[in-house]
Amino acid sequence: MTDMFFPVAKIAWFIVQPSSILLLLLLLGIALLWTRFARAGRWIALAAAVLLLVAGLSPLGNLLILPLEERFSRPEFTEGEAPAGIIVLGGAQDTLVSTGRNVIAINEAGERIVEAVALARRFPDARIVFTGGTNQLIYESETEAENAKTFFDQLGVASDRLLLEDQARDTYENARLTRELVNPKPGERWLLVTSANHMPRAMGCFRAAGFDVEAWPVDYRTRGRQDAWRFFDKPSEGLRRMDKAMREWVGLLVYRITGRTNELLPQP
Repeated sequence: MTDMFFPVAKIAWFIVQPSSILLLLLLLGIALLWTRFARAGRWIALAAAVLLLVAGLSPLGNLLILPLEERFSRPEFTEGEAPAGIIVLGGAQDTLVSTGRNVIAINEAGERIVEAVALARRFPDARIVFTGGTNQLIYESETEAENAKTFFDQLGVASDRLLLEDQARDTYENARLTRELVNPKPGERWLLVTSANHMPRAMGCFRAAGFDVEAWPVDYRTRGRQDAWRFFDKPSEGLRRMDKAMREWVGLLVYRITGRTNELLPQP
């Protein structure tokens, strides 16, 4: 079941993400215009077009992502409270471009890796764990862990501080495989670095895996609550924001139903 979860989830989300559903509705409405259901087709096409504009330009995407981003905040550290280690979740690299161009290609979530380097310098005795395999279904590429090692090396993070987990394909596997790799000792403090909107699901997975970590959110997409009513100037941006937010909300629900987490919406 675990082996099938990743491909099934990947394909299902491609179909049911909000932008895909609205586009399919629009195409259905247009197709019906040349049938005896032309009137219904006009209404479906019109509704889909209006919903695409609303989703693309209205603050809906921000309203959906804000509760996720506001859920966890960073802990305070005083002298003598340095963490034992820093865990960085994959998802910040375009491994297809990296493989094809033989470069390190960071995507819009690249702050995960950049912040990890900053934390490595702030806490020089902390171990750095990067977890990320490949999330490709069709194309072949290097794992994120391979590329991350090169990135850390180039930015001066000593290789003897690095632990690389290169098999995980999703957040559940990130948590389970990292727990097995690290085998944390009681009382150790570990930081978890991932995008703020993804942090609730990530924390739920690590808790279910028996790994007590502290959230260190990065890659915020909003300024805060003042963005709850901020409109988008490009429909594509609003749709992307809505898709990203809904992916996390749906992911939280599916992970809870399938037993991958113990809480529907993990809290601090």
